[in-house]
Amino acid sequence: MSLKQHYQDEVVPKLMSEFGITNQLAVPRITKIVLNIGLKEAVSDKGVLEKTSAWLGVITGQKPKITRAKVSIANFKVRAGDAVGLTVTLRGVKMYDFLTKLVNIVLPRVRDFQGVPTKSFDMNGNYTLGLSEQIVFPEIEYSQIDKVRGLEITLVTNSNSQIAQRLLELLGVPFQK
Repeated sequence: MSLKQHYQDEVVPKLMSEFGITNQLAVPRITKIVLNIGLKEAVSDKGVLEKTSAWLGVITGQKPKITRAKVSIANFKVRAGDAVGLTVTLRGVKMYDFLTKLVNIVLPRVRDFQGVPTKSFDMNGNYTLGLSEQIVFPEIEYSQIDKVRGLEITLVTNSNSQIAQRLLELLGVPFQK
């Protein structure tokens, strides 16, 4: 059963009964998943951007967008308009497929994994998770990468943090005990 079907068949009724929600459309849901990578070395080496964009595209199934510096910072040798990172926003089927892969394949491959922390929620119910190395994804071949890089994954929900945490628990995200 797909994660979207699991959400509709099992998660929605549980959340409705636990939180006293009467309308199915008022039940919280994940609206999008955003992946971010900061590349400070992209300012001096443009090849880094292409290599990182390639493996991020393989992980997500979608072409990354280049993020640019908004202001110049002399101490970091960054000018306004310089490419400083990559971002991908996943919605719909790709979002559910990525979340399934993240929960069932990627997180168990993280070294010394004890669960994800529960304190990474913001006030709007969005959950941000940082991975320190991209080689935990099965699509990445260790021999093909030039440098181990981390990335940030944000699960954006449309509820407050307490309900969002329960939503992610029911979808299978392994939180620390």
